Amino acid sequence: MTSATPQPAFVLVRPQMGENIGGAARAMLNFGLDKMRVVNPRDGWPNERAVAMASGAGRVLDGALLTKTTEQALEDCHYVFATTARARGLTKPVVTPETAMKQAAEMIARGEKVAVLFGPERAGLENEDIARANAIINVPVNPEYASLNLAQCVLLTAYEWRRQSADIVQERVDMAKTEWASNADIDALGRHYEERLEEANFFFPEEKAEGMKVNLRNMWSRMRLTRADVQMLHGVMRQMVRWKEKD
Repeated sequence: MTSATPQPAFVLVRPQMGENIGGAARAMLNFGLDKMRVVNPRDGWPNERAVAMASGAGRVLDGALLTKTTEQALEDCHYVFATTARARGLTKPVVTPETAMKQAAEMIARGEKVAVLFGPERAGLENEDIARANAIINVPVNPEYASLNLAQCVLLTAYEWRRQSADIVQERVDMAKTEWASNADIDALGRHYEERLEEANFFFPEEKAEGMKVNLRNMWSRMRLTRADVQMLHGVMRQMVRWKEKD
């Protein structure tokens, strides 16, 4: 049973190895996709090797639509992308996976059904399949070695779908039982170091002392310290002073 989440259908055309079908299922579910369609798999269906490789993504295989032809797999679709490394003499728009999935998200939001074709491992999609597509997805790989495994190609496309369809936090900091230091925390740290360094005659010669203090304060503010960092740095200075006093 597939989910009701609006998404493109990923159509595996004449896949040859069960392991790759299972790998494709895992890649799809990694990024929230579960609408798989399988066209005339070489080793029959269901496929034990696909199930074994799918691991926890077996429900993608359970809900997969099996068809004999590409035409049948695309009957209800309004727009189709075909993944291929070369256009093979057919005039079509060629887009990256990122652009394709952005367009797919826009079409699906309007209520249209979108499919992405993935070809068999040995030679990829045939012209007869590509001719049914509205546009081609071309992954910008190394031109000297453009061969992608079926599951790899599915993974790349599914990743781009996730980027377009989900609220992704581009960067975060996982705080380890602490919080960011406040300006008051940083000021206290700066005063502590200035006082101790003054006692050690660090700010020399006198005419450069003020500039050295400004640079020291600037260093603290540039670091983006946590309260745990500040406490540790206070501790470092206290311990150094104690050690010197014992000397």
